[in-house]
Amino acid sequence: MLSYRHAFHSGNHADVLKHFILAQVLEYTNQKDKPYWYIDTHAGAGMYALDSGYATQNAEYETGIAKLWTKSNLLPELSDFKALIQSFNPSGRLDLYPGSPSIAMHFLRKEDRMRLFELHPSDCKLLISHFMGKGRTVKIELEDGFAGMRAILPPPTRRAVTLIDPPYEDKEDYRKVVTCIKDNLERFATGSYLIWYPLLQRPEPKRMIEQLRQTPQKNWLHATLTVKSPSMEGFGMHGSGMFVINPPWTLAKTLSTALPALVQLLGQDSGAGFSLDYSAD
Repeated sequence: MLSYRHAFHSGNHADVLKHFILAQVLEYTNQKDKPYWYIDTHAGAGMYALDSGYATQNAEYETGIAKLWTKSNLLPELSDFKALIQSFNPSGRLDLYPGSPSIAMHFLRKEDRMRLFELHPSDCKLLISHFMGKGRTVKIELEDGFAGMRAILPPPTRRAVTLIDPPYEDKEDYRKVVTCIKDNLERFATGSYLIWYPLLQRPEPKRMIEQLRQTPQKNWLHATLTVKSPSMEGFGMHGSGMFVINPPWTLAKTLSTALPALVQLLGQDSGAGFSLDYSAD
């Protein structure tokens, strides 16, 4: 299915959770000198305009990143994340929101590499244009990321951070995530895998997380951020979650304070809340 365009949702509460955790993982990964690969299975367009085009139709960023943009007394970690987004907006206005590849590029060093997969032809074209001139650092493929990552793991560096972020418009995506993780853990058990998913009133997300918990890898962290009560009609996303395999040991402590703060910032009604649990060998 190629109808999904992330530009409609850029900068929303789910992006804030996803990219805050991604930034924490990449910052920690940079503490070791040894190079690594960043792999993105569903990379999108790379950068999104918030003042024009798709993002203005629903203006989801107004209940997401814009809530942090106007605050000055944030937790240090959230303040750092806000500064990261500000670095893409030198005018001082919130005009642009970076996609996951742009967030990752901010952290990558000259010896690190990026491998991006995007199946939507229009978004892939935009992605290629956005990273024009990056040479060997960035390689972009018009390909299904589930299949593409299988061909490149394990990377030559034996270090990698992989973001798996499908649109989940097709219910099969939930099954593909589990199959993908099981397969790649057999070949590259030490990599860090970040799986984003929506909180919906349907059984597939819960089933996927239960299956991910049952993989042989016992180092994992699971965080959710709910911003509102589920709708009476049973439709729509009321939050999102991140399941991280081989997380930094510091991530749980960071999220134990950041998640309550995000509930206060992004919560829309009394149904807002968070969850955090983890396992370590």
